[in-house]
Amino acid sequence: MRLGVTIFLTDRTIGVAELARETEARGFSSLWLPEHTHIPASRRTPAPAGGDQLAEEYFRSLDPLVALAAAASVTERLVLGSGVSLVAQHHPIDYAKAWATLDLLSGGRAQFGVGFGWNVEEMENHGVAYATRREQVREHVLAMHELWANDEAAYSGRFVNFDPVFMWPKPIQQPRIPTLIGGSAGPKMFAHVAEWADGWMPIGGRGIRDALPALREAWSDAGREGDPQVIPFGTVPSAEKLEYYESLGCTEVVVRLPASGRDDVLAALDSFTPYLT
Repeated sequence: MRLGVTIFLTDRTIGVAELARETEARGFSSLWLPEHTHIPASRRTPAPAGGDQLAEEYFRSLDPLVALAAAASVTERLVLGSGVSLVAQHHPIDYAKAWATLDLLSGGRAQFGVGFGWNVEEMENHGVAYATRREQVREHVLAMHELWANDEAAYSGRFVNFDPVFMWPKPIQQPRIPTLIGGSAGPKMFAHVAEWADGWMPIGGRGIRDALPALREAWSDAGREGDPQVIPFGTVPSAEKLEYYESLGCTEVVVRLPASGRDDVLAALDSFTPYLT
């Protein structure tokens, strides 16, 4: 089973180039970076882990695509993913070009992790309504898929509309960059996965066994072949936990690194290395 890593990189943590080199050198399969374009000073939206304050890394995080491009330039095999991209906060034409460029320049190593978002004020600053964010994300991703796959692409929906256009580069991975959705289990989540994604990233890795039948049923009902990818994301590893995930059919697990300086991050990488198989 492959083992990847995720980290909140900031202007105060280990540098992305060094992290990418060290991650690949140790044999980890992938590097995943989260996204927040900004964090509003208002704390009207509760922090995900509870409490009134967000950890500093939330409002100091690097742009994931720029950071992943830097990582691509110093590695050869490391898969480069977003965990997760707040897709509704980007224009789909611009975003499709940026992701296609990353996939091209990395030699086909990009993975598109998609999130619906939780911070109401952050979305509002981008003109995104919380109540309709899932529908907006869906349309943005479907439009991006059209742009990646077709020489002449068009899309018409509630949130995205454009007449036939030309857009290059195309991603090396066709017909699209592998697309996974991060978030909690549920009928809405699995309906989205089955319709327009390639897999599910349960954040923290909880509740997978109970959720798998519903996910597979939604996948089959949508006429999809094979099985969706399931990648437990941001978990703290142990031998027992990784064996459990493997027994469920997971082929990759993404473990969490501390948002810290060089010494702490490399020590964490070394502590996870014995779990590589």
